[in-house]
Amino acid sequence: MSITSQLVELDVRLLYWSELQRKRPSLLRIAKLISRSGDGYLQCFAFVAFALSPYHDIPYFELWLILTFGVERSIYWVLKNSLKRRRPPAALPSFGAEIIASDQFSFPSGHTSAAFLLVTILALFSPALLWVALPWAFCVGASRVLLGVHFPSDILAGIVLGVTTGWMCYGVL
Repeated sequence: MSITSQLVELDVRLLYWSELQRKRPSLLRIAKLISRSGDGYLQCFAFVAFALSPYHDIPYFELWLILTFGVERSIYWVLKNSLKRRRPPAALPSFGAEIIASDQFSFPSGHTSAAFLLVTILALFSPALLWVALPWAFCVGASRVLLGVHFPSDILAGIVLGVTTGWMCYGVL
C-alpha cells in the first residue's frame, strides 16, 4: 500500500472515530459553538481591536492586516475551488454531517486557516494572548472534523495555510 493510500485511510479512520464521539450531546453542543466562533466574526473583531490598539507603532499596520487577511482568503478560495475535494458526506456515502457547510468543497478548511492566521498574528505582535488563541484555533479545527464537514487533512492544510500566510506577510512588513 502506498504512503498516499495509507494517509487517506488514516484520514477516513480518524473521521469515522470522530463520528463516534458525536454520541455525547454536550460535546456536540460545544463543537457547534466553537465552530460558529470560527465563522469569521471573532477574527474580524480581533483584527479591528488589534489594529486600533495603542500597543503597536507600525506604520500602515491596519492596511497590512487587511492585506494579510485578503491574501489568506484569496489563496484559500483558489485552493478550495481548484482542488474541489468533496466534503465527507459527499465523499463517503455512509457518513453524515451534523451541520450544513456553507459550500460544497472541503480542502483546505477555511475556518481553521483563518483561526491560525489570527494565532500567527497574535504570536508575532501580542504573544501574551497566544495561550488563549492557540487552544481556541485547534478547537475550531477539531470541531469541523467532529461535525463532519472536514477530513482531518483539511484541518492540517488550513493550519499550514494560516500560519504560512501570516509569516510570509510578516516578512514584507
